[in-house]
Amino acid sequence: MILTLSTTHRPATDLGFLLMKHPDNVHEKELSFGKATLFFPEASEERCTAALLLDIDPVALVRGKEAWRRGLFGHYVTDRPYAVSSFLSVAISRLLGTAMGGRSRARQTLADMPIPLEVTLAPLPVRGGVEVLERLFCPLGYTVAAEPHPLDAAHPEWGSSVYVTATLSATVKLAELLTHLFVLVPVLDNQKHYWVGADEVEKLLAKGAGWLEHHPEQKMITGRYLKHRRGLTRWALEALAERVAVPGDELEEAQDEQEELLERPISLNTRRLEAVTAELLSGGAARIADLGCGEGKLLRRLVKEKQFEKIVGVDVSQRALGHAAKRLRLETISDRQRARIELIQCSLTYRDDRLKGLDAAAMVEVIEHMEPDRLAAFEAVLFGHAQPRKVVITTPNREYNASFEAMPEGGLRHPDHRFEWTRAEFEDWARGVAERNGYVVRVEGIGDAHPDFGMPTQMGVFAR
Repeated sequence: MILTLSTTHRPATDLGFLLMKHPDNVHEKELSFGKATLFFPEASEERCTAALLLDIDPVALVRGKEAWRRGLFGHYVTDRPYAVSSFLSVAISRLLGTAMGGRSRARQTLADMPIPLEVTLAPLPVRGGVEVLERLFCPLGYTVAAEPHPLDAAHPEWGSSVYVTATLSATVKLAELLTHLFVLVPVLDNQKHYWVGADEVEKLLAKGAGWLEHHPEQKMITGRYLKHRRGLTRWALEALAERVAVPGDELEEAQDEQEELLERPISLNTRRLEAVTAELLSGGAARIADLGCGEGKLLRRLVKEKQFEKIVGVDVSQRALGHAAKRLRLETISDRQRARIELIQCSLTYRDDRLKGLDAAAMVEVIEHMEPDRLAAFEAVLFGHAQPRKVVITTPNREYNASFEAMPEGGLRHPDHRFEWTRAEFEDWARGVAERNGYVVRVEGIGDAHPDFGMPTQMGVFAR
């Protein structure tokens, strides 16, 4: 089995610093099941490739009681020495553990930034077909290509085997890529060569931090990774659910109230919802979404408009979606009205095919709740993957905060805001997104203008 990892980030030879392996040398590691060798078949300023080759001893795998304890097959005829499997995950951990942890003595700044990376795995067993490969990696932002291996090259009519040569490419941090491979390779294989116990739950939660909580295939990943042990799987899923739990009702309502008290004298929330609804109506959109819909204030307005045939509310919080369902009275409205509305739990920084095919989408005061380093992932999901014909985004104008007497200097309108943009910052971000993704954008304000600080809310209207 072999893994190759390439980058075109210049100078590409910095990949050696990230992996902490010199490109001129061959690096070997003896493992309990064989030997792992890492070498660089190419290393230039333009492109650098590292290859990780596993040479597994098939006899050692099934010799003695230890092999049975590791859950290996009790025979010599097996694909384990040749197929990409959990053995590769172990090799990544042993040879590239520092890189997977996101550390680099000489290039820490580079380790902290997304760079173009391409990885090839061969032969990779994909139990469930190539669709499973796509379902696991596409939501994480990867472009996936797979070349199936026939059962017998001399008899193509026999069809394809479960093995493919897979190529994954993305602009991502090296540590994230290695972590995704560490977790998802055994998931694709749906097998592990060692006993799975409680420590594997802790390992999964640690390696899945920041992405598994919101992955649309979270249940499949967790179940396969833990070898379908029900108790361990339930424990892991409950722990993942706790990670995305939002603050309690009282705390969240108190935080929301702070922002509402600031903006209430200028009726800003009402004017925002009116402006966004008007933008969604213009152009004849029929299928629309409220991204980060919260408790459904905008959704309640949208359902009153007969033009909208399908209205989708999206939020990462199941609790918020529950409140939205109550606000919309989904349990008591007519079946015809109910069929127009769909509430979806998902993260806006992970690809989800359910967001495709929209005429328009709105994000009202949501983007400022994202971590700045997740904005690129959000852009790729919404503008690169879902690609609605129109997108309407509103966000506070930070400059206007100086006009609020009750707000301390330099403060933000909501305790959960990760940032707030000035007018120039928002326009620069919006125009960059439009140029990179084939949109045009119009930026304007909402509310009464201050002579020095502009309007309190900024709105970007993107058209594809």
